[in-house]
Amino acid sequence: MMWGRSACDGCGRVLSVRDLIPIVSWVMMRGKCRTCGCAIAHEHIIIEIAAAAIGAAALVFAPHLGGGALALLGWQLLLLGWLDARHWWLPHILSAVLGISGLALGGEAMAALAQNVSLTDRGVGFVVGYASLSLTALAYRALRGRDGLGGGDAPMLGAIGAWVGWFALPIVLFLAALAGIAIAIARKMRTNDHEPIAKMRLPLGTLMALAVPFALLTLRLLTLN
Repeated sequence: MMWGRSACDGCGRVLSVRDLIPIVSWVMMRGKCRTCGCAIAHEHIIIEIAAAAIGAAALVFAPHLGGGALALLGWQLLLLGWLDARHWWLPHILSAVLGISGLALGGEAMAALAQNVSLTDRGVGFVVGYASLSLTALAYRALRGRDGLGGGDAPMLGAIGAWVGWFALPIVLFLAALAGIAIAIARKMRTNDHEPIAKMRLPLGTLMALAVPFALLTLRLLTLN
């Protein structure tokens, strides 16, 4: 559900402001609903801690507008990556927000990483990212007769391109593909699954979200060298 008030999974009570303070509320309530005592899923506190770590790291690295932009990028990728990993869902509206904020603030974020990425480069990245995965999905379906990509993957890659520029997208996809192959091999070895790796279902949105910071680090190292 995208809209509506947050509620307890156990008793359905609509949560108040004091129930929704990141990390603090979970600690004060000892990880349980204060009405019915139902345990709060651990994934909520994990996400809150991860978001706090992303914000702190970004602002320590760049204590100015660029750091704030990096934090915003990280928070949005965290949300989309979690939704894809947990629900196989990449809402188009969240990808649209990611893309719009990237066009507005991506230059500041990349400047904090010593990268000069113009609005034109980011606009091209938005179009190329979306078009490349859309065409890949169409080609795969034509050749295999089935879907190989989810409908939210192309909009998300386009939105990432709006932040990092077109030239970073191949690095993002390459790292995401490497991570996917590693996960597929590990899953096959752990479960002794006979399903071909090529047919394993993996959350590409999550993999791309994880790949972005490493792609940005790669670009920064290349620039410094």
